[in-house]
Amino acid sequence: MLDINKIKNICVVGAGIMGHGIAQVALMAGYNVILIDLKEEIVDNGFKKIEEGLERIKNKGKLGVGISTDDLLRNCAKSIDLISAVKDADFVFEAVVEKIEIKKKVCNLVMQNSLSHCIFASNTSTFRITEIAEESKRPEQVIGMHFFPPVANQCCVEIMKGERTSDEVLDICVAIGEKLPCVKGNRLSVRIEKESPGFIANRLLIPSLIYSNWIFDQAYEKDIPWEQIDADAGAGQLIAMGPCQLNDYLGIDVSYNSLKSYEKYISPDFAPGKVLTKLITEGNFGKKTGKGFYDWTTGRPNVNLSKKAGLFNPEIHLAIQLNEGCKLLEEGIVSGYKIIDEIMLKGTNMPGPFSAGKLNFEKWSKLLEDVAEKTGKNYLNPCKLMKSGNFVKMRR
Repeated sequence: MLDINKIKNICVVGAGIMGHGIAQVALMAGYNVILIDLKEEIVDNGFKKIEEGLERIKNKGKLGVGISTDDLLRNCAKSIDLISAVKDADFVFEAVVEKIEIKKKVCNLVMQNSLSHCIFASNTSTFRITEIAEESKRPEQVIGMHFFPPVANQCCVEIMKGERTSDEVLDICVAIGEKLPCVKGNRLSVRIEKESPGFIANRLLIPSLIYSNWIFDQAYEKDIPWEQIDADAGAGQLIAMGPCQLNDYLGIDVSYNSLKSYEKYISPDFAPGKVLTKLITEGNFGKKTGKGFYDWTTGRPNVNLSKKAGLFNPEIHLAIQLNEGCKLLEEGIVSGYKIIDEIMLKGTNMPGPFSAGKLNFEKWSKLLEDVAEKTGKNYLNPCKLMKSGNFVKMRR
C-alpha cells in the first residue's frame, strides 16, 4: 500500500463548489492536481474560482511566505478526459452531482484506469460508501471524505469507512485530511470507523428537512407566502436565511436527492414533500436555475420578513439535531458527544446540539413527540437516550 509521503498526484473529479474547493486546498498542501469535469467551460470556471480563492488568501497574508498564486496554479492541470487524467493518480477525490448511479460509475472508471495503489475518496453527503464501492475493482481502497463549503474556510473533514475499506486506507486519509490547510486554523480530520449515511453533520441536519417539508406543504395548502415561513425561522435576525431561501441557495435538487437517499437507507418518513417534488418536476432548483421558492433571476431576492405565519418553530430543528446526535451515540457511530459538537462548529459554524440539549432534553422530547403525532412522521419521535437524558454522561 502507498505511503502517505509518496502521494504526489491528486485528481479531483467535479469542478463545482466542492470540487474546486478541494482542489484549491490540495494545491496549497503542495500536491500536483488535475481538475476534471465533463465540459471545458465547467473546468475553466472551476480553475478561475481556484485562482480567485488563492488570491483572497494571499491578500490576507495566509498563503505562505514566498508562495505566489501563480506558483500553485502551475501545479494544476485541467481535463475533460477522466480515463486519461487518472492514469498516474495516487489519490482521487470525487465531488460530482449527488446521484448514486453517477458516483458509482465514476468510482468504477477511476479504479479500472488508475494505478493499483490509488485511493478513491467520495465527498458524498448522503450515500453509503459501501454502495458506491460495491462494483469497483478495489473496494478496500474506496472511502468517504466529506468536506464543508467553502472548503478553504471550514476546518473540518469527516472520513468514513465503507464495509470493505481497509484500516490502512482510513489511516492515510485521516493523515491527508490533517495535511490539507484551512484559513482559520488546523483542519479537524475526523475518523469514523462505522458507516452512517450522511456521516455525522448531515446525519444531524437532514432529518430537519422532514419537518421543513411538512411546513412547506402546509404553507402551500393555506396559501401562506414563503417569506412568512422564513420570518418564523428568525431569518435576518437569528439566522441569515430561513428554510425557503436556504433551500434555494443550496439547491432544491440537493435537498431532494438527500431526502430520497435517506428515504432508501433510513426511513420512508424522509420522502420529499409535495412542494419540493413540484419544484423538481418543474425544473426550479433555486438560485442555480433562477427560480425556486423565490425568483433569483435578478440576484438575491429581497425577502419581506415583516410578518410571521406562526407555523414554523425553529426550536424543533434543535430538538431534531439532539435526537439524531443521541441516535449516533446509541448506534456506536461515535463514543461521545464532544466530537459531534466539534464537527458542527468547525464544519457548519453552528454550535452542536448537546450544550443546549443538556438543559432542554425533556422539553425537546415533548416537542418531538407532539410534532411526530401532528405530522405522522414517527421517525421524529425522541429516542430512548434523548428522553432519559443519559447522554449527559457520554461527553468523552
